[in-house]
Amino acid sequence: MTEPEATPTLYEWAGGAPAFSALTEAFYRRVLRDELLRPLFEGMEPTHPEHVATWLAEVFGGPARYTEELGGYPRMLARHRGLGITEPQRARWVQLIGAAADEAGLPDDPEFRSAFMAYVEWGTRIALANSQPGATPPPDAPVPRWGWGEAPPWTG
Repeated sequence: MTEPEATPTLYEWAGGAPAFSALTEAFYRRVLRDELLRPLFEGMEPTHPEHVATWLAEVFGGPARYTEELGGYPRMLARHRGLGITEPQRARWVQLIGAAADEAGLPDDPEFRSAFMAYVEWGTRIALANSQPGATPPPDAPVPRWGWGEAPPWTG
């Protein structure tokens, strides 16, 4: 009897680190042309897109490089504190990352996109809340690890 194959992580299903790098490159090209989001990212460091790719890779089951090399959750929290993100900016972020996922060639099967966009919705709502003046988010937490949720990959 053969052993059943392990369910791949979202990171593996997406194509690993190169997929998340392509995603953030496509995303930040869009952001810098977007009148609503550009003000939040003007003056961003050249390494910002790759750092976001490293965060997303870890969130979706890849190596814990954001935690080990870049400061983990406390650093991500520090990047959002005091920004005062608005709901329209949050919603546009969601819209542009979805379009960037298409452009970057991330899997478009319903199961992957459902899990991917579920994290995007959740994460952007946390970022919005944490960015408000007077917000008191927990100062230390692990980087979230997102999985398939209700719909594991369909392999036909």
